[in-house]
Amino acid sequence: MAIVSPVAPEPEDKIGVLVVDDHEVVRRGLQAFLDGEGDLDVVGAADGAEQALERIAQLTSEGRAPSVVLMDLKMSPVDGIEATRQIRARHTEIEVVVLTSFGEEERVHAALEAGASGYLLKDADAGEVVAAIRSAHRGDLQIDPAVARRLMSSLGIGGHERLSEALTARELEVLRLVGAGKPNKEIAAELDISERTARTHVSNLLRKLGLGSRTQAALWAVREGLVELEDSGPYGGSRPTR
Repeated sequence: MAIVSPVAPEPEDKIGVLVVDDHEVVRRGLQAFLDGEGDLDVVGAADGAEQALERIAQLTSEGRAPSVVLMDLKMSPVDGIEATRQIRARHTEIEVVVLTSFGEEERVHAALEAGASGYLLKDADAGEVVAAIRSAHRGDLQIDPAVARRLMSSLGIGGHERLSEALTARELEVLRLVGAGKPNKEIAAELDISERTARTHVSNLLRKLGLGSRTQAALWAVREGLVELEDSGPYGGSRPTR
C-alpha cells in the first residue's frame, strides 16, 4: 500500500504492457491511450485468457515479455481471475492489474488471491490506470478507492477491537508490514527472518484475527490504526506508512 508516485520512470525504462479484454473497442481505446505515455510500451493485446497466455509465450520468446498485464475480469470461457492465476503461476515476474466494471468484495478478494497487483474499476480516470500500472511494476499494490472503502467497511471492528492484544510483538510487527503492502520476502528482509518464518507469522495472525486473507489483514491494520495514514494513496485515498 505504497503512495502512488506522479513521476514516470525514465523513457529507457519503459514498462511493457499487454492489454487483455474481450471487447475490441475497449482494447483499442486502452492501447491508443497507453501508447501516448512515454514510459509505457504496449507490446500486444489479447481477447481472452487463452490468447493472453499464447501472446505472453510468444513475446517472451522474442525477448519482449510484458512487465504488466491489464486484465478484464468478465471473459469466457476462462474469466480474468483464472487468467490472472495462470499467468502468475507461469510467469511470476509479470504483474497483473485488473480493470473491470465489477467491484464486489468476492471478486476483489478472488483477484488479489489469484495474484493481481491492482484492482481498478472501469470508471477510473485514465491517470489512475497509468498510476496502477506503474505501481504494479514497482511491486506496489493499488486498489480503487471506492472498492477499498467497501472492503474496509465489510471488515467491521466490533469483534476485532481488542484482538491485537492476542498477537505477539513479532506478529504485530508483521501485521504492520502487511498493512504497508509488503510481501513476505520484504517482510523477511526487514525483520531479518526467513521467508518461511514470515509466512508462518502471517498465517498465525490471520488465524488469531479470524481473517481470511492478507488483504483483509492489511485493511484491518489500517482501520485499527496499527498503520499511520497519509493523504494520497491506493486505499480510499490514504496510504499506510511506517
